[in-house]
Amino acid sequence: MKAGKLSESVLKRSVLKQLHTDHVAGNATLDETMATHIVTKPQIGADYAAAQLNRKCAGGIDVQAGKSPAGVDIHMPDSVAEGTSVVSAMATRCLGGSMNPMLSVYAALNNLYCSGAEAYGVMVNLLLPTSANENELRKWVKMIDTVCAKEGIAVLGGHTEVVRAVNEPVVTVTALGTVAEEKRIGAGTVKPGMDILITKQIALEGTAILATQHEQELSGRYAAPFIDRAKRFIDYLSIRSEAAVAAKSGVAAMHDISEGGVFGALWEMGQSSGVGLEIDLKKIPIRQETVEICEFFDLNPYKLVSGGAAVMAAEDGNALVHAIRLAGGDATIVGKATDSNDRVLINGDERRFLETTQTDELWKQW
Repeated sequence: MKAGKLSESVLKRSVLKQLHTDHVAGNATLDETMATHIVTKPQIGADYAAAQLNRKCAGGIDVQAGKSPAGVDIHMPDSVAEGTSVVSAMATRCLGGSMNPMLSVYAALNNLYCSGAEAYGVMVNLLLPTSANENELRKWVKMIDTVCAKEGIAVLGGHTEVVRAVNEPVVTVTALGTVAEEKRIGAGTVKPGMDILITKQIALEGTAILATQHEQELSGRYAAPFIDRAKRFIDYLSIRSEAAVAAKSGVAAMHDISEGGVFGALWEMGQSSGVGLEIDLKKIPIRQETVEICEFFDLNPYKLVSGGAAVMAAEDGNALVHAIRLAGGDATIVGKATDSNDRVLINGDERRFLETTQTDELWKQW
């Protein structure tokens, strides 16, 4: 495609036509008095999105930049609608190789879910190289819309452009949601003595990417069903359910596990809370497919991008685990917060210090 803005005809048939705003229709998961009314929709010339809360929105939204301590991936405007905050979270992914744009949507939404917020929509920015074609664009937009349908939200708007400045497609997703200010959860509110939990299993996202991009290489050692299972990990990258249950079940802090893997997320949570950690390495939940694929590529799964999992802290970790499992999810207590500055990994008789966030293992493949 040619550099510059998309033509009106391409924009209509390959972007706007692929999106459906009826996923929302007043998000049923929100309290009725807080239901959102989408007053804009994706259309030509629309560079912003507006969502009106049913109460007090006529007075406008006073948006101020929120502070972002280590480990916090959300931007929090000032409270609106009688104590309700509008929350936004952003994620960017390069679509090189067979990378899936769904990953950006899940990454942005998971950041938002960890604040305790419920999402009502996303903004999408797609920068395409001149080598991209319209069929690829149409496929990517449909993938994004599929995730939104699963999450009960819609694409509110965004920007799509072909530019000479990029060699691979780049997608940036901004998720928007609301949360009652008194219920907002951070990553930096862990107290000594609290249990540390991990939901689902680590490195699901990284495993799915590796299995998809290196399927032919892996097929020399592993059977097709094994590889297919690993590829389907992409279906488990949302933490919406676990975060929603946790928010009602005594969670004190939440942090999604993204780039840098579980080691990075644990460090960020400890650092932002000013607490130490004692983590039992053998208790960190991991799938066998992840173990074997990481061994195949000589990668450390604990430093591999782990969308679909979250680190949580709670006074009563057992009660929180029970609540998440009762709702059909999974979580595991892996350690405790301490009153020291040491963040320690325990592996049998071995004790070693947790390092600061490192470059994600996935980058070794590029």
